[in-house]
Amino acid sequence: MWNLIVLIIGLILVSLGVISIYDSRQLVKKLFGFGDQNEAAAGLKILGFILAIIGVLIIYFN
Repeated sequence: MWNLIVLIIGLILVSLGVISIYDSRQLVKKLFGFGDQNEAAAGLKILGFILAIIGVLIIYFN
């Protein structure tokens, strides 16, 4: 049961990471209202990459 919960958490992290990488420009326009959207989009892509890597590592070591 514990393995299934950890697997689902890993899959959720991977999917959130991939979504934030590919839709970062739209998410920044919708969520944030400050001027420099390029830096925010780059930061969101980096955060998405880190989330995806953490999720893959959780799945791999499960």
